[in-house]
Amino acid sequence: MARAHEFARDASNQSSLLEKAKALHPLLAGEAPQAEARGSLTDETLAALRDNGFLGMWIPRCFGGSETGPVEFLSVIEQTSYSDGSTGWVLMAAQVAMGTAAAYLEPGAANELFARRMPVIAGQGAPNGRAEPDGRGYRLSGNWSYGSGLLHAEYIHTGAVVHENGAPRMLPGGKFPDIRIFILPVEQAKLTGNWDVLGLRATGSVDYTIDNVYVPEEMTHLQSASVARQGGDLYRLRIFGLSTIGHTGFALGVGRRILDELASLARQETGRPQILPQVGGGESFHEQFGLAEAKVRASRAFAYEAWRDIESTLDRGEEVGTRQITLARLALNYATSAIAEVCAFAYHYGGGVALRDGALQRCFRDMHAGTQHATTSTGILRECARELLGIVPGKVWAPRMLIDP
Repeated sequence: MARAHEFARDASNQSSLLEKAKALHPLLAGEAPQAEARGSLTDETLAALRDNGFLGMWIPRCFGGSETGPVEFLSVIEQTSYSDGSTGWVLMAAQVAMGTAAAYLEPGAANELFARRMPVIAGQGAPNGRAEPDGRGYRLSGNWSYGSGLLHAEYIHTGAVVHENGAPRMLPGGKFPDIRIFILPVEQAKLTGNWDVLGLRATGSVDYTIDNVYVPEEMTHLQSASVARQGGDLYRLRIFGLSTIGHTGFALGVGRRILDELASLARQETGRPQILPQVGGGESFHEQFGLAEAKVRASRAFAYEAWRDIESTLDRGEEVGTRQITLARLALNYATSAIAEVCAFAYHYGGGVALRDGALQRCFRDMHAGTQHATTSTGILRECARELLGIVPGKVWAPRMLIDP
């Protein structure tokens, strides 16, 4: 079980991961245009992520991973997303899928996958598929959209509802259906290759279809799993908790980058857009830039406050409370909407420079693509408000709503 001294013991390694991410900025930022053009991260970017230990951040220590704590993971995703939004997105999505597979799969299956290497796992965990029991496994079929980072993966992480006798199979207690995550080789799915999107173009998050593929029982785990078979207390956060950290880091990194790009543009002696006719811009620009800076910094402060509190709870070996998860999800929701506004402001004042291909335009597009993800929906915002108002006592968080325990 992970405790405070264990996170502290690994602090030097985790800090080195952040320093490595900063050192990789020239490479990751430099590879971004080529990655956009090809619709997936470049070989150079993937090699840098693997060689520097980033693909092991959420792999349990028993498999050679670093099992990085929430706050350090947040900072690493923030930094990689600062360098390139698509790189940060692929890294965080793959770590959620890889880390939960390594933690929640039965020991035999987890050892087979992770004992000797760290294969990239990616996909879409929403239960859009249907699984029928078949011997010691399941027959899986379905269609899924937006398999985050899938073009980089060796295995698919995908969600489905188990059906039995023509109806959803219920978990013990009879209240909730048996929703499972299935891990299978990517070759067993048909990838549609339809990644024609506004932003996050280099993530390769294509749709895919699976048709009557057999998946052994040991290559599945409950979508709601919270007890790790391998690893420590980090995995009590469940899939949606871990995902919340990654999406927050993405938003914070893109927000910081676009304001830095805009500030650099405003300082230029020549080549500024007409909307910034003088060095440093005018009074209206100053007012709005100050407000934009406050939004990014406030988003960051709220997020780190929420996750430091959660990490302290995990360090003590205690269960994370509903209110703590509410604040973390609210921090993500606020960061996403506030930084999208910042990106719109930066795009406007970037003028013709923002219109052309470049870092400023890419940040604008990536952030607005990120706003469409289910983790930042208005439905989740409303659920946060209901919990904060105290009108849903005793509820706990599921992926998209509050439910009875």
